Amino acid sequence: MHENDESCPSPHKDTVYPGDCEFTSALLQKAASRTENQEKGYAWRRCLPKAREVKLLLLDVDGVLTNGSIAYTDEGSEIKTFNSRDGFGMNLLRQAEVEIGLITARSSKALNRRAQDLNLTRVYQGKRNKVAVFEEVIAEMELAPHQVAYMGDDWLDLALLARVGLSATVADAVPEVIEAVDYVARRPGGNGAVREVCDLIIDAKGLYRQLLGQYLSRL
Repeated sequence: MHENDESCPSPHKDTVYPGDCEFTSALLQKAASRTENQEKGYAWRRCLPKAREVKLLLLDVDGVLTNGSIAYTDEGSEIKTFNSRDGFGMNLLRQAEVEIGLITARSSKALNRRAQDLNLTRVYQGKRNKVAVFEEVIAEMELAPHQVAYMGDDWLDLALLARVGLSATVADAVPEVIEAVDYVARRPGGNGAVREVCDLIIDAKGLYRQLLGQYLSRL
């Protein structure tokens, strides 16, 4: 894996096209520059110290992993729509050795299926008292509150958002939550907001280029 051109061997003098190393390195630098220009503003940089400490990311579901809409089939089954980029971001975050848990006041088979697809085992459904779940989980994992991040979008999330080390929300959260958190994603719920927070934590841990490089090296 190569993070910059200096790690690539010098091309042969007769070489017309760049080698795989130079090509991958150029793509990596371009992607990193684009991400920095688009997302790494003051709020992002301000949150890096807190994000660096995170070992567990807890997520609300409706309005965070989804856009908040709830649909029912004629048979009464609940339908939820999830974003594939959020899922990929969670997979990347787990590669950075950060565990992920889902906490929701509702219960649905659709969420069980999504958690199964992502190999998530910490799924807490039907939990209106999210603080109690939080305290149980950090005790089990032997974590301090500052090592936990939580992303919620409505009043029910405020108590937990006030207790974690890094609090975050989606762009279309209610105003009271937006005013209370450390980081507000540029994207709305169910449309890449979770991926943005995953990227923030990965960047804070200094693993962004390493993980991106793994995928560029497959080209």
